[in-house]
Amino acid sequence: MRTHYANQLSAQDDGKEVVVAGWVHELRNMGKIAFMLVRDHSGIVQITAKKGIVDDAIMSEMNLPKESVVLVKGKVKANKEAKNGFEIVPAGITNLNPLSSEIPFEVTGKVPAEIDVRLDHRHIDLRRLESKSIFNIQSSILRSFRETLQLEGFQEIVTPIIVEAATEGGTDLFEVKYFEKKAYLTQSPQLYKQLAVIGGMDRIFMITKAMRAEKHNTVYHLNESTQMDIEMGFADHTDAIRMLKKVAAGIINNVIKWNGNDLEQLSVKLQRADPDSIKEITYREAIDALAKENEQLKFGDDLNRKDEEELCRIYGDILMVKEYPTAARAFYSMPKEGDEEVCNSFDLLYKGLEISSGAQRIHIPSMLMDALKGRGINPDEFEFYINAFRNGAPPHAGWSIGLERMTMKLTNMPNIRECSMFPRDRTRVTP
Repeated sequence: MRTHYANQLSAQDDGKEVVVAGWVHELRNMGKIAFMLVRDHSGIVQITAKKGIVDDAIMSEMNLPKESVVLVKGKVKANKEAKNGFEIVPAGITNLNPLSSEIPFEVTGKVPAEIDVRLDHRHIDLRRLESKSIFNIQSSILRSFRETLQLEGFQEIVTPIIVEAATEGGTDLFEVKYFEKKAYLTQSPQLYKQLAVIGGMDRIFMITKAMRAEKHNTVYHLNESTQMDIEMGFADHTDAIRMLKKVAAGIINNVIKWNGNDLEQLSVKLQRADPDSIKEITYREAIDALAKENEQLKFGDDLNRKDEEELCRIYGDILMVKEYPTAARAFYSMPKEGDEEVCNSFDLLYKGLEISSGAQRIHIPSMLMDALKGRGINPDEFEFYINAFRNGAPPHAGWSIGLERMTMKLTNMPNIRECSMFPRDRTRVTP
């Protein structure tokens, strides 16, 4: 319907006849002259109508309600006083679908709206410039993740979200009726990505949903989240850590490169990341450092949000913590040789929040069975999984980045729900 998006026009198009389309973002009528800002996904363009230059019918259309969806035909006119150095003088304005209900909140943000009100009307909230920038950045995160791994020889795969048994211990599951059987929504693609590596795919990645029926209500958690996962065959935790540093730094640097306007819209300034400069510390070193800050932690305690923030204050915005207590990690985490009290596991902290977790996996069947029994899990429930390791499973390792958490930290959003297009939490299952 249009000839141009807003960001495809400039003062150099002076005199060009164009058609733009979008939503009425702002209006200002001064009697003899009226201004309309039309917003599309790329930006905002100014429409300027003066009495005596445009006819009365067009002047009337310059009073359409905000958020009306319009098509504007007109001519580009260079104007140094206009925000982008040009405006469009309209020759015709079409109201494509007259509003039949009231817009529930002010999209421009001049009148703040509560987050729950905005999420109840997410299709309107997505029109806000801030929301647009958040999801532009999220799109770049996904693009950077894929491009970096493809260049490293990784293959993208898709795995099930309906499973017969828990893929991880210790997390509540959403139960579903699957014909005559009981099944669950998966907490993680973990077992399946390992099976892909055992199947000879060697280096794989995926972007998938993870569902966790935990009854939390925090600004850091969702019950349906998006994971960006990898698994590497013939590799250990050091290989996986090296790849995680490269991918995470690539995401940060590419967002800086690709999303300058979005970062400016959100008033965010990011520091470039050098993968070779990301510091690594052990869990034991972390609790020792926190003890010096009067945080009394003992071996085996979880690092809470305050601890993660403090560690990033001490060591820098981006930090790798490794060698967590074996008992505190997933059953499939490989114990460290010579010190089985800890395992070859790791977390990546960014700006005070864990955004990624990973480990070298146990690939020896007898060790897997012992690990399951040690967690009170019946190995028979994982027979299909354990059997796969009896057929020639190589050493392997992997990790997962939480898409919404990464978005949250790159955009400085205070609530993770801002970074999920249609968030699912304890109470929200619509829209």
